[in-house]
Amino acid sequence: MPKSKREQAKLEFKQALTEFVETLKSHVSTPDDQWTIKGFIDVFRNIYTISADTKIVSKILEIHLFPKLLEFASQNNYRIVLAEQQNYYPDLSFVSADDESIKFAVDLKTTYRLPDNPEFCNGFTLGSHGEYFINRKSNKNIQFPYNEYLGHFCLGIIYSRTNSEKSYESESYRLEELQSITSVINDFKFFVHEKWEIASDYQGSSNTANIGSITNISDILNGNGVFKKLGEKWFDDYWINYGKIQMTMPDGKVKKITLLKHFLEYRGKDPKLANPMVRKPARKNNRRIQK
Repeated sequence: MPKSKREQAKLEFKQALTEFVETLKSHVSTPDDQWTIKGFIDVFRNIYTISADTKIVSKILEIHLFPKLLEFASQNNYRIVLAEQQNYYPDLSFVSADDESIKFAVDLKTTYRLPDNPEFCNGFTLGSHGEYFINRKSNKNIQFPYNEYLGHFCLGIIYSRTNSEKSYESESYRLEELQSITSVINDFKFFVHEKWEIASDYQGSSNTANIGSITNISDILNGNGVFKKLGEKWFDDYWINYGKIQMTMPDGKVKKITLLKHFLEYRGKDPKLANPMVRKPARKNNRRIQK
């Protein structure tokens, strides 16, 4: 497919997905911005509330949004291919019904605002920089080879956890008491960006080869990642080579390159091209960032 056609297809998909995402808040939240999901109901009309555990919230939000995603795909003449395995990338593959060579990767990401620093979120990962990212014809842990996708997108949800001294996850209510149940999350913000636009230059987790996101919420919403001045090719080059190249530092020590400014110096580029990243303040008992 000619490059111009690839770029046009990606632009049209991104515009459609961005417009679609603007409709999702009303689907998941009440007029006062509370999550419409209150818990689970059984056949005896008992409602069992849920916790704000990130994995639970993330999975329920995915289920909550999936009918809308199917609707979006149908309206734009795509079909959705789900990841065959839990650890496969991406969550959703959008394949054109007219031309199956047109594919887009969409990962669903959720994260919460930090209660002590609400201008920051807990962050999330943006996929692996391992085998399928390096060898772009590989089928390992990916639905289709990486280079078959015309674009790699993150559909993200940022929310706040409800402030409450009471834990609701062990509570049960009758259906008639539905309106008295406190939602465990609220204040939703949806966004869509290509993943390179919101990437940082550090790993998303210490024990797996995942790309980390930036964490300043304003920067996320505006696609103001560290590669903004460089583009996707430099994002690819950096993460393909992450931790593999050694460089002699000013103090004479030889270290593996794990910072974009050092990588740019190694490549003979101005390190100032690395977009400055606003880092979240250090916290005690830091939690691992989300999937």
